[in-house]
Amino acid sequence: MNDFHYARANTAREAVDLMSDQPEAVYVAGATTLLDLMKANLAAPPLLIDINTLPFKGIEQTKDGLRIGAMERMNTVGENPLVVQQFPAVSQSLLLAASAQLRNMASIGGNLLQRTRCGYFRDAAFPCNKRQPGSGCPALTGDNHNMAILGTSERCITTSYPGDLAVALVAFDAVLILQNRTGKQRRMPINEFYLLPGDTPHRENVLEAGELIMAVEIPAAAHAQHSTYLKVRERTSYAYALASAAVGLDIQKGIIRSARVALGGVGAQPWRSPAAEKVLTGAPAKLATFQNAAAAALQTAKPRSENAFKVELAQNTLVRALQTVANA
Repeated sequence: MNDFHYARANTAREAVDLMSDQPEAVYVAGATTLLDLMKANLAAPPLLIDINTLPFKGIEQTKDGLRIGAMERMNTVGENPLVVQQFPAVSQSLLLAASAQLRNMASIGGNLLQRTRCGYFRDAAFPCNKRQPGSGCPALTGDNHNMAILGTSERCITTSYPGDLAVALVAFDAVLILQNRTGKQRRMPINEFYLLPGDTPHRENVLEAGELIMAVEIPAAAHAQHSTYLKVRERTSYAYALASAAVGLDIQKGIIRSARVALGGVGAQPWRSPAAEKVLTGAPAKLATFQNAAAAALQTAKPRSENAFKVELAQNTLVRALQTVANA
C-alpha cells in the first residue's frame, strides 16, 4: 500500500477546504470500498479526509417523504421503522447487501459511490477503459458472464454500480442533496446522477471535484409503500446481484394505477424502465401483464458471448417481484 496522509474534518467547510488544498485527496466514511481499491493498488490518494463527524445524519419524516443523511449506516437505515413501512424495497435493498459487519460500517453516501466489481477493472494486469481511458475493454471478448446487457457501449460493458440501494432509489424518484466546495447545495435526481459509459466510461457520475453527498430524499407514494426488492445471486451470502428488481405498484380494484420498475445487475447503471412502467400502468394486475412488462424492460438488451442468460433471468426476476407485490 502506498503512503498517505490522514486528516479529520469537523465541518463540511473544513472538508472542502482540505480537498481544495489537495485535489487528489478522497473523502472517507466507512471506507469499505476504498480500502479494497487501495490494497489492490487501484487507488493511491495522497490524503484521506475523514468525514465521519460531519452532521449528515438522521432519518426524518418530511412533508413529502423521508430525508436520510448520507452518513447514516446501511443497517441503521435498513432497519428503521419509517423506511420499513414507507419504502420496503429500500429497506430490503440495504439488508440484502454485503454482510452484517460491512452494513454496520458502510455509509449511505459511500454505498452510492461504490465502484464496479469487474474483474478486469480490479486487476491492474489487464487494460481497462474505466481505469485508463483508451486502453481497451477485455470483457468484450473475455469473461463477461456477469457484465451488463443494458446501456453498454463498445468502450465498457460492466455494471458500473454493482450494489442494491441505488436500484431502489432510482425506482422511487429519490433526489440527492449535494454540496460543493463553496458551500452551495444542489438537488440532483438520482435518475440523472449516474452516467452511461458511452465513450467516457471513466466518468461514472456527475459529482464535481470535492462535492459531497449530504442526504437522500425519497418522495412518499402509494407505489413506494407497496414495493419489494428481489435479488438473484450466485450464492445467498455476501454476493452481488446477477439480476435484481425494485418494483412498486399502486393497485386499485385489480387495476395498476401507477408503477415503478428498476433493474440491477444487468444495466451499465441502475436501470429504470419506463417501458415496463408504461405496460403496467392502467393494466390488470395479472401474470400476462407482468410478463409483457418484463419483455418490454429487456427489449433493448445487448448480451455478449457469456451473459445471454441474463435476459431471461432478469425477466423472471421482474415477473416474480411484480407478483410478490400484487399478492401482498
